[in-house]
Amino acid sequence: MTEAVSVKKLTHFINGELVEGKSNNYSKVYNPTTGEVIAEVPIATAEETREAIAAAKAAFPAWRDLSVAKRAEVLMRFRFLLTENMEQLLDIICTESGKTLEDARGEVTRALESVDLAIGAPHLVKGEYSVNVGGQINAYSAKYPLGVVAAISPFNFPIMVPLAQTSMAVAVGNAVILKASEKVPMTSLFVSELWKKAGLPDGIWTVVNGSKDAVNELLENPTVQAISFVGSTPVAKYIYETGSKYGKRVTALGGGKNNMVVMPDADLEQVANAFIGAAYGAASQRCMAISTIMPVGEETADRLVAILKEKISSLKVGSYKEEGTDFGPVISKESKENILKAIDLAERQGATVVVDGRELDIVKNAEGFFVGPTLLDNITKEMEIFDEEVFGPARNVVRVNSLSEAIDFINGQDLANGVTIFTNDGAAARKFTTEIDVGMVGVNVPIPIPVGYHNFAGFKGSRFGEGHMFGPDQARFFTKTKTVSERWPDTTETTASTFAFPSNN
Repeated sequence: MTEAVSVKKLTHFINGELVEGKSNNYSKVYNPTTGEVIAEVPIATAEETREAIAAAKAAFPAWRDLSVAKRAEVLMRFRFLLTENMEQLLDIICTESGKTLEDARGEVTRALESVDLAIGAPHLVKGEYSVNVGGQINAYSAKYPLGVVAAISPFNFPIMVPLAQTSMAVAVGNAVILKASEKVPMTSLFVSELWKKAGLPDGIWTVVNGSKDAVNELLENPTVQAISFVGSTPVAKYIYETGSKYGKRVTALGGGKNNMVVMPDADLEQVANAFIGAAYGAASQRCMAISTIMPVGEETADRLVAILKEKISSLKVGSYKEEGTDFGPVISKESKENILKAIDLAERQGATVVVDGRELDIVKNAEGFFVGPTLLDNITKEMEIFDEEVFGPARNVVRVNSLSEAIDFINGQDLANGVTIFTNDGAAARKFTTEIDVGMVGVNVPIPIPVGYHNFAGFKGSRFGEGHMFGPDQARFFTKTKTVSERWPDTTETTASTFAFPSNN
């Protein structure tokens, strides 16, 4: 008999303090590995969210007026605290998300890239200066923070996505409100305490735990100037349309149906290894996970599927505490049920089940939310799973006859986050990268996620708005540019009236 787990009552983080919820409405936080409830997180009302926004608004002017170099010093201390508290941070991430230790460590590494880029904010917010643009007038532009901004983050990356959304916003002088996923709130609350220890003024970093009421308040409240969202495509569309309606700057990143095209000249052993890590890592709960592998030609497909079947069948699914675990559970019971339904439907529609993750003992008997690695062959455009994103370890094989057919298939999909091609043919790679209509493209790279100092975003239904999550575009998204034209006339001269714009002519 296992010992009962104590259930923590979590809080918000408002104005530099851990604040109890007022709504008496709580959401359960599960350990996906065991299926146990480990915490209860308060769901904020619209009124509580307004109070948090007001505190952020009050804190903003002093932070805005601090030099960008001084702000960068706070981020440097924050980065040190993240690394100093790494083991505790990893344990929290693994406990509430079910990730393996290796996967969680990789996530924190990517989160640090966003902090590193934000530390360089003094360079990224430099303006421009032009001397004597006409009539002895000098002109300059300068970037200013927007004010209070908000980030709404998903469950699958408890620290990487929130810090990618907020580090630059903080560095360039904004006050940030994070609405973290109610499924993984403990990581954000722990990070909040590190921000405070780093010397970030109270009110500049806020965590409001909530659901639709809190989100709608962030979208509609006139104090909030910008919204950064990462999540599913339907919600991304809603966030973009609603935020834009209320005059906010919005970037909303949605889901992905990411494809890996395999040319006949590729090394299929290398391809199989690359695919497995990119497809099944983190139980496939990544917006950049490879959903579909597209071998070109029947011979290529037959050989590749045989290799994949052997390798995928040997993957170990289990707890992050068990040595040798390749990936853990999905985030919730509902997610598990939806993934199993998607597999069942694909099979009924004619897919060939090459590896059946439904049959593992851990899937049938464990209390945690496990789904085994599944590979479905002979997927056609008529099947729902061809276009729909399955956020779990059910991956597809779509057989194509040519590179052009693969490009047409991919360009016909609404989700266009990431795509990759494996080949030794430079001409094929050039054709692919030129003609493919997808935001992030890899060549012999299994997951084409840009490093933190390059912009991250997809096309079409994977992205609404013009902002990015990583990269220098973050500095532009969270600032507004003011252009000043100035002239200091010689008081001994008399200047006649002019009715034309000044010029150098």
